[in-house]
Amino acid sequence: MSEQKVFTTHFATRLVSASMALLMCCTVPVQAQPVGIPSMGVASSAELSPEVERTLGDAIMEQGRRDATYITDPDVNQYLTQLGRTLAANAPSGIGQPITVFAVRDPQINAFALPGGYIGVNTGLVVAAENESELASVIAHEIGHVGQRHIARGMTQSAQSNHILLASLAGALLAALSGSGDLAMGVAAFGQAAAVDRQLGFSRQAEREADRVGFEMLRKAGFDPQGMVQMFNQLSNASRLNEGTGGNVYTSTHPLSIQRMSDIQNRVREMPPVVHKDSDTFWYVRAKMRVLQARGGQAQRSARESLERSTQNAKGVEQSAAWYGLAFEAWQKRDAARAGQLLQNARKGGHDSPEMASLAVALALNVGDPAQALQIAETAWRKWPTSQGLALARVEAMQKTGHDRDALEFLLALEKKWPDMSVLYQLQAQSYERMGQQVQARRSMSVFYELVGALPAAVEQLRQARAMSKDFYVQSELDARIRTLKDRLEADRQLLERFKS
Repeated sequence: MSEQKVFTTHFATRLVSASMALLMCCTVPVQAQPVGIPSMGVASSAELSPEVERTLGDAIMEQGRRDATYITDPDVNQYLTQLGRTLAANAPSGIGQPITVFAVRDPQINAFALPGGYIGVNTGLVVAAENESELASVIAHEIGHVGQRHIARGMTQSAQSNHILLASLAGALLAALSGSGDLAMGVAAFGQAAAVDRQLGFSRQAEREADRVGFEMLRKAGFDPQGMVQMFNQLSNASRLNEGTGGNVYTSTHPLSIQRMSDIQNRVREMPPVVHKDSDTFWYVRAKMRVLQARGGQAQRSARESLERSTQNAKGVEQSAAWYGLAFEAWQKRDAARAGQLLQNARKGGHDSPEMASLAVALALNVGDPAQALQIAETAWRKWPTSQGLALARVEAMQKTGHDRDALEFLLALEKKWPDMSVLYQLQAQSYERMGQQVQARRSMSVFYELVGALPAAVEQLRQARAMSKDFYVQSELDARIRTLKDRLEADRQLLERFKS
């Protein structure tokens, strides 16, 4: 904790200076009010509708996914997004945006929100959370900001600096949208704005509103509201430990106070005690994220030592997860033999999980036994048919054993279950390509690019597919799809042009 500061992450900072992460960075759940949900009125939908917010968010994420700190691990992002959507389903008056929670590799305790319902969570926040309710309290607060449309209010308020901010962002996104540049190249004016990360800082009233909404989500979803108090204590301690070091963004934009802590404590005292059982997934994902965030010798040693202590001091699933974390670390270091031994330790006492099964599949593939990998994947999938990580491990095992046709059939079934899971279409394209179906491979890649927000790339894939096909009907279908995507591109351009001026 002594080395941690509560400020915007490297990833969020890049999006702040190159996009819009600054709009809601470093917001945390702390301030509850004794009665009612304060209302700030409705943001101007004429200026920034939910559709515009989503367009901005999609464009920002299209660039953000290229950042080295963005974590693509399916176990991590499925867990975080499911947690966020469980909370959002219990919002007092609805959210109005689909919630997508993603992870960023950064040891700082932080979370931030982007336009369009995207919420970033630092690995450091998950690792610091001592139980699932603490983590949920932070995500609930961020969802509260999304639901109350604080981004729209911040972007459309009358301050001239905010209009400059939005115009600069729109120009950057237009450059990326046209393919003439990327977001980072198009933000010179945006990055020159003085202290832009504070220009759209939330008011005390906005924080109270998000706190109250977040608290209600936490309670109704069955989490322990005491987790909000516990997380507040962690953030308060981190702030005190960093006093005298020049301050940080969190303490400058969200002053910590005894009053804020008292508000939360009073609200919790009025409620009967809540016993929340942490999900097994929380512990396994938390162990994985501890390993993923460690970069460099000292950080890796610290992560390993922390996991080793948990194997000695923890019990039950928490102990199993610590062994799993050590196995995952060994696998990352390409030490398959040690990883296999550690994974056996994780399974002692009858513990098992889709995360462990996925690692077992990876280990079998690593030692050159794809048939064994496929057998493990098939057995595990029957046990955990809702795990995205395991589904992808099964696809990989199918492809490595030459069963591309079976892999495609499975992928099409997964597509119906998770239609917005972009990597499924990328994997489809790989199998189609190996089977010599080049046109279909490019059609699948077009869907992949469309889902990640890269519309120009999606159009280009369809153009390539059309050039490869000699079938008139296929060409007509591709022409129609190209026109649809180009119309979307033009609509997005026109929408952004409104704000550029």
